[in-house]
Amino acid sequence: MREVDRRSKHSRRVFLKGAASAVPVAAVATSVAVSIEGAWANDATALSPATMKTLLKVARDIYPHDVLGDSYYITAITPWDGKAAKDPAVKSLISDGIARLDQNARDRHKLAYADVPWEADRVVLLKEIEGSDFFQKVRGDLIVSLYNQKEVWPRFGYEGSSAEHGGYINRGFADIDWLPKA
Repeated sequence: MREVDRRSKHSRRVFLKGAASAVPVAAVATSVAVSIEGAWANDATALSPATMKTLLKVARDIYPHDVLGDSYYITAITPWDGKAAKDPAVKSLISDGIARLDQNARDRHKLAYADVPWEADRVVLLKEIEGSDFFQKVRGDLIVSLYNQKEVWPRFGYEGSSAEHGGYINRGFADIDWLPKA
């Protein structure tokens, strides 16, 4: 019969050494994960990553949908970098608009627009500039670039075009179940 040594092979000292080395590793892993979150913005060529991140926050505040993840909004705003690369006027419009929005946020909240924690406070800042060319351009482009993504349609219950299926008359035109019955 074999005898098994049940004593632990690890001492308190070995445990503490391992724990001490695990803390810096966890800290580095956390900082890497945070920087990866905004990595999509680093691909921008004409607009700065900070401008792209602020545009994402603006897009979410103009058309807020909790059912949509950031990826849909990123898809909607990414073409602006290409437009800014081709047209200096568009680049200036976006950069100046974001700069103005950030300045208004700093004046009121001592933070950049994207860092203002409450959506209601950011909406107040947007209302201050809603007559500007920047706001109108962003709002107008988002209508198409956000809502024209086929991946978004099911989240809103839209089944897409019905023309190729005989129209809406035969595909739920009279199926109104959300109105009270008379």
